[in-house]
Amino acid sequence: MKQFPYVFFLGIGGIGMSALARWFRANGHQVSGYDRTETPLTHALTAEGIAIHYADAVENIPAEIRENRAQTLVVLTPAIPADSVEWAWLKSEGYDIRKRSQVLGVLTQGRYTIAVAGTHGKTTTSSMVAHLLHHAGLDAGAFLGGIAVNLGSNLLLPATPDAPIVVEADEYDRSFLTLHPDVAIVTSTDADHLDIYGDQAALIDSFRQFVAQMKPGGTLLLNHTADASVAAAAPVGTRVIRYGLTPAQGPELYAADIRAQGHLFRFDLHRPEGNVRGLELAVPGYHNVENMLAAATVAQLRGVGEETLRTGVAAYRGVKRRFEFVVTAPDNVYLDDYAHHPREIEAFLRSVRALYPGKRLRVVFQPHLFTRTRDFALGFAQSLSIADEVFLLDIYPAREKPLPGVNSEMLLADITAPTKALVTKEQALAAAATDTSFDVLATVGAGDIDTLVPQLKLILTQRWM
Repeated sequence: MKQFPYVFFLGIGGIGMSALARWFRANGHQVSGYDRTETPLTHALTAEGIAIHYADAVENIPAEIRENRAQTLVVLTPAIPADSVEWAWLKSEGYDIRKRSQVLGVLTQGRYTIAVAGTHGKTTTSSMVAHLLHHAGLDAGAFLGGIAVNLGSNLLLPATPDAPIVVEADEYDRSFLTLHPDVAIVTSTDADHLDIYGDQAALIDSFRQFVAQMKPGGTLLLNHTADASVAAAAPVGTRVIRYGLTPAQGPELYAADIRAQGHLFRFDLHRPEGNVRGLELAVPGYHNVENMLAAATVAQLRGVGEETLRTGVAAYRGVKRRFEFVVTAPDNVYLDDYAHHPREIEAFLRSVRALYPGKRLRVVFQPHLFTRTRDFALGFAQSLSIADEVFLLDIYPAREKPLPGVNSEMLLADITAPTKALVTKEQALAAAATDTSFDVLATVGAGDIDTLVPQLKLILTQRWM
């Protein structure tokens, strides 16, 4: 990468893209980029010295990029639409254009790599691994798909060039096939991204390819829900560890004596090499206990001792927009979560129910992608029905064009919650300000629903505190 003093990002505001931009900036490259929307993350990048523009026009590309083709690397996110004016010009001029995943593959080449894959759970799990290694004083780097609260960033810079790297391995567009990990975690192989794969069998095959690319003598941690054929694809000599919440699920790595006490989840970690008792996780959710099982085991593989592991787990504070407590009052709470797949929503809402039994729960949900809404409409309706009240926003399209007949309304008929409605963002805010029917509010989704969070925080703090 040293041959490219200039690096230009198409879609720099993406969570994975921004981590790479920060890495290049920290390593002395001149970084700039385009994104279609201003966000708190792009504002943070600008404050760090990265030039960003928001109108897709060739004249907006910085002069040093236009004048130094041979010395410029262009990094592309799959979310950039095919009709992008800047992308078309850069291609026509012969720039070296690489996908984000290809750049990650280059940056991790020759390094000890810990890759966390799965259709959900990978951001939290990878942030847990990075935190536990960092907390233990071990030199490590990390490229994360969310803002880790402990790190205050989606990037952990290593102190030395040969330090291990933790990478969130994204299955979208088969991106993770650029990686060759020493340790791999596969958190789930549930159907998703069917616009890319067509069916779940093709998705599972890509996970098999990912695992087959592991380095000899590595370790694979495989969630008990993941397709068993994934383990069979691992190279000869790979140690495979299945993990799950309870021994009844059949794994060799599991949790015991799980107790939810307030926001804390206490549990013991059981694995053949020995148990670690009295772990205390301050980020709620049974799914997070499961994620921590895998992360803690990776930390143990890297030499983290029992007592350091115990304090590291207790110190973990999660990822922004993953079971995030926004407002906590004596009788009420407002939570925000990135869940955008039926399994994720079910896990999140069941954990909320466990924490607040008997409380009236309102969920404001923004579906993400027309194809995902179409493919999992019934699953979304069933998982959202765990709530007492469901408010649906319009679908967030991201990279997609609208599909005929696919909209938020198609979910409404199958939702069995006592109260359900289609709302605008303005109506959701007004209802939070005036309606006292709910005790717990959760905003859920992967689109731009997070723009509501500061306003809801202000409204509910004034109401409840």
